[in-house]
Amino acid sequence: MNNYGNQMIALIEELSRLPGIGAKSAQRLAFHIISLPKENVERLANAILVAKEEIKYCKSCWTVTDKELCHICRDDSRNRKEIMVVEDSRDMAAYEKTKEYKGLYHILHGAISPMMGVGPSDIRIKELLERIQKEDVDEVILATNPNIEGEATAMYIGKLLKPLGIKTTRIAHGVPVGGDLEYIDEMTLLRAFQGRTEF
Repeated sequence: MNNYGNQMIALIEELSRLPGIGAKSAQRLAFHIISLPKENVERLANAILVAKEEIKYCKSCWTVTDKELCHICRDDSRNRKEIMVVEDSRDMAAYEKTKEYKGLYHILHGAISPMMGVGPSDIRIKELLERIQKEDVDEVILATNPNIEGEATAMYIGKLLKPLGIKTTRIAHGVPVGGDLEYIDEMTLLRAFQGRTEF
C-alpha cells in the first residue's frame, strides 16, 4: 500500500539502492531529506552531481581523486620504490591515518571472488603489473583483507610477481588490540603465532 505518495516512494526506493541502506534506513533518510530546508537539499543534490562529474580515478594508483594524479602520487616525498596493494580507497585511507607508511598505493577495486563472479580481470591487477614494469619498484606489500577473497587475491598476485624478482610481502594478521584470546578464531591465532616478532 502506498501511504506516502509516488514521489516519496520513489525517493525511498532510490535511497534503498545504496549499499548498506535497508528499507527502514532509506525511509528514515527520505523523511529527513524532505524535512530539510530547500537550500540544504539543493546543496546535497548538487554535491552528488558534481562528485559524479568531477571525481575520477588516479592514473597511477586508481584511487578516487578530482585530479589526474591523486595527492599521494603527486607527493615527491613518498617512497616511490614501495607499493602497497589494497582492495579499495577506504583501505588506503585507513593506512594513511597511521602516518607510518610513506610509500605509494595501488587500489584493486575489489578482490578475486569466484562465488561472486569476480575474476582477476575484473579488478586492477593488469594495471598493477604494467605499473611495476614501468616504475623502479623494490617491494610490493600485499595488504588485502584477511578473508578468503583477500587471501586468494594476495596469493594470485604473489605468484604473478615471483618471476619478476620483486620483493613481495604480506601484511601481518593477528590478535586485535584489546581482544581476549578465548574469543579469537583459530586462523587468527595461528597467523598471530606465525607472524610473531622478537620482543
